[in-house]
Amino acid sequence: MEQQVDFKALAVEVDRVAPRPGRERGGRPPFPTELMVRAWVLQNLYGLSDEQMEYQVLDRLSFQRFLGLRRSSQVPDRTTFWTFRERLTTRKTGDALFEAVNRQLAQHGYIARGGQMVDASLVPVPRQHVTEKERALLKEQAMPMEWKPAQRRQKDTEATWTQKHGKSYFGYKVSVSADRRYKLIRRVKVSTASENDTLHLEDVLDHANTGRDLYGDKGYVDGGREHRLKAQGWRVHIQRKAQKGKPLSACQTRCNTRIARVRARVEHVFATMEQMGGKLLRCVGLDRATFQLTGKAAVYNLRRLCSLKACGVVAF
Repeated sequence: MEQQVDFKALAVEVDRVAPRPGRERGGRPPFPTELMVRAWVLQNLYGLSDEQMEYQVLDRLSFQRFLGLRRSSQVPDRTTFWTFRERLTTRKTGDALFEAVNRQLAQHGYIARGGQMVDASLVPVPRQHVTEKERALLKEQAMPMEWKPAQRRQKDTEATWTQKHGKSYFGYKVSVSADRRYKLIRRVKVSTASENDTLHLEDVLDHANTGRDLYGDKGYVDGGREHRLKAQGWRVHIQRKAQKGKPLSACQTRCNTRIARVRARVEHVFATMEQMGGKLLRCVGLDRATFQLTGKAAVYNLRRLCSLKACGVVAF
């Protein structure tokens, strides 16, 4: 990653969207943005909390070398990592960082081509314990008056419940579009867990992909939208869903199998993100979830870039 990624360019983009705080009140000068961006990449790459990040940087010489630190007394503490992340979240820097990473992919020649695969995955957050009365107020976008300020800060009122395969999940949902050839994420959309997958297909559609093939699973079945996309020149490959009392024909089953052989590659993307510390979020609010998941996707692309280079996959 040290050899393939231009961290200075990422730091410049961060400073452009989220300028460094001023020093009118004095105090110790902030750490260089490039150092903090490198630390942010390490956190996402290994799924480290702020406390774990501080400990690992103190403990590992490899982390210190990667961050450009020479003495352990210079290591940022957990509060510094949290403050930097909050600064980026407040300024909604996630999309800018993600696009900056994609520009570096293009510079290496890994341009989206050959079609794209769309899928979504649930991202759980710690479950909230609320009463029926409090839940009714939250549905009306109101806050219970008896909640103390500290309690209000820790309650996630934007995450929602949903069911999948008979199990209940509380949290958010991340939808991605990955190119068929390189398995690089090209578009990201974060929503609440209760929103249907099919609502965000066009939001993550990558119009820059030179291929016109679009692959999706049964959750994206929508006849009207498919006709509209085909009229726009897309070749839509979405698996068919059997209806009650109307099983799939042999032809539809063969078609589903053919689509699955391609569409299954997008599952590798989520599996890799799971290896990068898992997809469980320990944050509150849709804005923080959006930044963290978009950042996770950006770091996945950096990791994938290094893998493609190491394996000798030629970009063409």
